[in-house]
Amino acid sequence: MSETMTFQAAAYSALGTPRDQVNLPADLFDGTVNMPVMHKAVQAYLANRRQGNASTKTRGLVIGGNQKPWKQKGTGRARQGSIRAPQWPGGGTVFGPTPRAYDHYVPRQMRALARKSAFNARARENAIFVIDAFQYDTPRTSRLLTMLAKLGVGARNVLILTDGVKPNVYLSGRNIGTVQVLPYSAVSTYNILWSDVVLIEASAIGEGMAPLAEQEEAPAPKKSARNVRAEAPAKAAGKPAAKKTAKAKKTAKAKKTAKAKKAAAKPAAKKAVAKTTAARKSAARKPAAKKSAAKKSAAKKAAPKKKEK
Repeated sequence: MSETMTFQAAAYSALGTPRDQVNLPADLFDGTVNMPVMHKAVQAYLANRRQGNASTKTRGLVIGGNQKPWKQKGTGRARQGSIRAPQWPGGGTVFGPTPRAYDHYVPRQMRALARKSAFNARARENAIFVIDAFQYDTPRTSRLLTMLAKLGVGARNVLILTDGVKPNVYLSGRNIGTVQVLPYSAVSTYNILWSDVVLIEASAIGEGMAPLAEQEEAPAPKKSARNVRAEAPAKAAGKPAAKKTAKAKKTAKAKKTAKAKKAAAKPAAKKAVAKTTAARKSAARKPAAKKSAAKKSAAKKAAPKKKEK
């Protein structure tokens, strides 16, 4: 038998500011914890999530094997009627899975009792917090994370129950793996038992809490690339010019050595160019001289010889 109890929950603002404790409604939080009913509800919830799509083919569904692979007698082998029999490779499956439904039905009153028991189990652990109001104009994951950090539950599984559907709150907690956001009316026993901490909006349980007028801390402005470039010359102007860093000295030495190497390489390059031009001129003169000698020899042969007297 469960004892009739009254529970109080810590209350906070949407930014994590502590407020006075709140009495939880007695019709729901009366200390009832029925373990077998919760087990039945969770079992049915997990079973209803299964799709049951596993399917195999029997010998009548496999393509092929319409005739006997060989005659009945005289071959010395065992008699066979089809190559799609279960004992053949590629044949049908015997007693394999087929599509089915895993649905479990739980009566409405049993589901309500299991949900009530789950809430009472969390209330016994002081794991239920009341938030005055979730007023999110736009999705803000950082805002939700700061609130969880102030409550000290950032590393635990947190279930946030809102008063009705609030898309901005849902989108703020969607990217956090340990946070689940649901409407209060749609929560199940499984969701409550999955969580370590339950945050309930005050208006969802009929508690009239006026939200505090708070201002969120503005984040530090990020410096753009232009601002960083503009600040760099100003910092350099403030330092004395005589003090040079080691990097500046190294770069200056490297520039001097590079200039010296270039200056030393210029005379050698001029000499190499002069040699190549001289070689080209000499090579051009030799064929011309050979051609002139060949012409002279051809003229001598062509001249007629004088007759001897």
